[in-house]
Amino acid sequence: MFLNSTKYYTAALSVLVMVSCAKKNDQPAQQGPPAVNVTLEEVKSTDAVYHDQYPATVNALNVVELRPQVTGFITGIHFQDGARVRKGQLLYTVDAQLYSANYDQAVANLNVQKANTVKAQKDADRYHELDKNDAVAKQLVDNADAALEVAKKQEDAARANIAAANTSVRYTKVTAPFDGVIGISLVKVGAAVTAGQTVLNTVSSDGQLAVDFNVDQKEIYRFTNLLKNAKSNDSTFTIAFGTDIYPYPGKILLIDRAVDPQTGSIKTRLTFPNKDNMLRAGMTGTVRVLNTASKGAVMIPYKAVTEQLGEFFVYVEADSSKVSQRKLTLGEPIGTNIIVKEGLKPGEKIAVEGVQNLREGAKISTGTPPAAAAAPAKK
Repeated sequence: MFLNSTKYYTAALSVLVMVSCAKKNDQPAQQGPPAVNVTLEEVKSTDAVYHDQYPATVNALNVVELRPQVTGFITGIHFQDGARVRKGQLLYTVDAQLYSANYDQAVANLNVQKANTVKAQKDADRYHELDKNDAVAKQLVDNADAALEVAKKQEDAARANIAAANTSVRYTKVTAPFDGVIGISLVKVGAAVTAGQTVLNTVSSDGQLAVDFNVDQKEIYRFTNLLKNAKSNDSTFTIAFGTDIYPYPGKILLIDRAVDPQTGSIKTRLTFPNKDNMLRAGMTGTVRVLNTASKGAVMIPYKAVTEQLGEFFVYVEADSSKVSQRKLTLGEPIGTNIIVKEGLKPGEKIAVEGVQNLREGAKISTGTPPAAAAAPAKK
């Protein structure tokens, strides 16, 4: 009886195992993530005209700090702060009493030396007459000639002292070194100033202003050609301040001597006319360089681009109906499109719709987009 029960339970257990295995075999295989429905667009090349942009700083072509060349007290300020000044215009005067007195003393000393020269000349002439009659020692004649030569040299030294004293008197007047704009005075009337040390003010030119910006060393050849072919009425270079574009075009003036080894860039300078005094030294803006050499440039819809940590990518169609993420170097935006400098070639296909649902290696489906499917068929 016990053996029969054991056989019964064993047979029942076998049947249950077989049924369970059959159910497992009947389950369908696990499916991967569904394909993402996207719209692909072929990358094409086109002739694009756009502006390359560079951060820039406005600088004066000529800037001079005014310092006195004599020590003394300021006795006059002869301009208004911030005014335009002309070359040679009187700006400051330093107390000239001491220097005028030194000049007068130098003139008096010259007169004394002139009198000594006259006396020495007469003595020498007298000794030479006596020497003709052999009535004087030769040594006395030589001494008279030497005294005359000393008197002449002293007279020359006195003239030099006059020139130096006169220069000091002239230096008591500080004048504008060139046409330009003067800043706010750093000293007041009565202030003590030291020759070569005290800064009185700053004058900068304003008829034309320089705009400096850095370009990558890869662009040296391009900008060198622009410098060679520079024209006075060229519209290649403009400058923008925010959304406002300065109304007058600039002209390339020079490219710096050498590339900065730390940044790999080189300084380039433009000049802009400042007819309405709209430009001021120290302003910052954006230089816009017209680029007409982009024949066959790669341009794609900007909506196809994704940004990750400051880098830009697109999804490119790969084998087996999958996409691969590709890093790009972008150029200038043109409307709803953007120039691609590096990363894509004409003929490749990129995803332009459904990009937000893609990942690296994701499977894609290029079926009819929902918007197109909803459109009525043409009769």
